[in-house]
This record gives sequence, structure tokens and C-alpha cells, in this order.
Amino acid sequence: MPIAKSDFGLSMDELRVVARYAVESAQEVLPLFEEANSEDLRPRLAIGAAWDFVHGGARTRLQRVTALDAHRAAKDVAGTAGEHAARAAGDAAAAAYLHPLATATQVGHILRSAASVARAAEVSAGDDPAEREALIERARRRATPTLIDVLSRYPLAPAGKGRVAYLMKALDTPVRTAR
Repeated sequence: MPIAKSDFGLSMDELRVVARYAVESAQEVLPLFEEANSEDLRPRLAIGAAWDFVHGGARTRLQRVTALDAHRAAKDVAGTAGEHAARAAGDAAAAAYLHPLATATQVGHILRSAASVARAAEVSAGDDPAEREALIERARRRATPTLIDVLSRYPLAPAGKGRVAYLMKALDTPVRTAR
């Protein structure tokens, strides 16, 4: 398949950096899911699959399956904080499948996990904006030069209707300018 003019290269090492960023974020709020549903291992398995990839494992069906399973777990858990924690785990596993397509929707593979983490923490703290801002700041500081370079190849995060889309957009510029 020919590469379109707007496409670019994306190495496996760069994908691992993106996945590391997503999984480090997701790990922060996994306890919020596990407090609500300690028997459901799907988000933890997604985080494990993301770490397997980050540490040099192959990008396989494992990341795709565990990502989908974690998103299903988000639908099954009681409580909004647990739901967003599970989504963050699913997004961390899915980060291995960031595509080198210059579309704004691909930005979700880079930033949605961190945005879901911010939302989970925000909800858990009674919608305290200080908690959200603290997590956004940690996500910004965690951005490595390689992650910033990869993110800069994509258009800005799309404006969306939900709170996570808003948080992803709020995170986009600070991460891009974290150099």
C-alpha cells in the first residue's frame, strides 16, 4: 500500500515510548478500578500487555485483545472513577497500535490514557480541579523528547464533546511545548 504524502515514519522504538507514556499514566489510577471491582483482572492484564511491549516484547494480538477487554471492563464497573481507570488501561495497551497517519484521531493513542487518568482522579476527588491539574502536570513532565517529537507529527487533538476529550485537548499543548 503506498504511503500518502501526509504520512511519516514511526519506529518500533518510538511506539514503545508512546506505550510507556500511556501505561505509566494508567498505572496511577488502576487502584481506583480495583477498589470497585477487585475480581476483574482485565485492566491489570491490559497494563501488563502494554508493559510487555514497552520492555521489548512483540506487538501482538495480546495488546489489541487486552485493550478491548479493559474497555469492556469499564462498562461493567460501578463508578465513574473506576470506569475511566479501566479505559486508561485499555488505551495503554492500544498505544502499541498508534498508526503513522497524520490524523487528529491518532492523537488519542498518545494522550487519551493520560486524559482518562486525569478524569478518574478528578472524579475520585469529588471533581476537584486541583487533582486534575496535578495529574495533567505530571503527564506533561513525563513527556520525553521522543514522545514530544512523535506527538508533533500529528495534528492537534480533536475537540470532542466529552470530558475526556476536553482533558485530552487541555493536555495536548502543554505536552507539545514541554521541551
